[in-house]
Amino acid sequence: MKELNEGLQMRSDWLLPLCTGGERLKGKDGKKAHPTQKPESLLFRCIMAASNPGDIILDPFFGTGTTGAVARRLGRRFIGLERDPTYAAVARKRIALIMPLAAEDVTPMPSKRSEPRIPFGTLIEAGLLQPGTILSDLSGRMHARVRADGTLSAANALGEHRGSIHQVGAALQGAPACNGWTFWHFEQEGARRPIDHLRQQVRAGL
Repeated sequence: MKELNEGLQMRSDWLLPLCTGGERLKGKDGKKAHPTQKPESLLFRCIMAASNPGDIILDPFFGTGTTGAVARRLGRRFIGLERDPTYAAVARKRIALIMPLAAEDVTPMPSKRSEPRIPFGTLIEAGLLQPGTILSDLSGRMHARVRADGTLSAANALGEHRGSIHQVGAALQGAPACNGWTFWHFEQEGARRPIDHLRQQVRAGL
């Protein structure tokens, strides 16, 4: 165990610049306003990763207000605790000069996981696809028939297949998995469109 530990080296995957230049706050005497002022890029990354606009950020060791400055710029609220009146005064002055970014510039794009789940059968219930509709892959070489229960049926040299859009797509290709939403296409105005286009229509109407 000792030999193993000696061979290990710690490393950082966050390569951020030090707080220098114009970002470094200084007092009237020209000296650093705070000995360990953090770079705004560090707080920017943390706040963007762990919060949303309008959230409250708590920093119990506020110092010269780096957390508050970045939080204000990114449309977050904040609570800062600082016992040193000199640091607190620097923080207040600093944050008062920050102009928040426009809401559209800080609102995150919704992730795929956060979007409501839409079963394939919902497209049939909504009348966007009719039972008996023939779907194809983008090339038009593979086909499957839509069933009223929200499954597909198809056949090829590998056999007859019936199941979900993902199962049938994988079976026809002899593949371990398939994203049926992007694999299967329907005809619309002379063009092939992925059925995911219909799923987005359903989501937009929720």
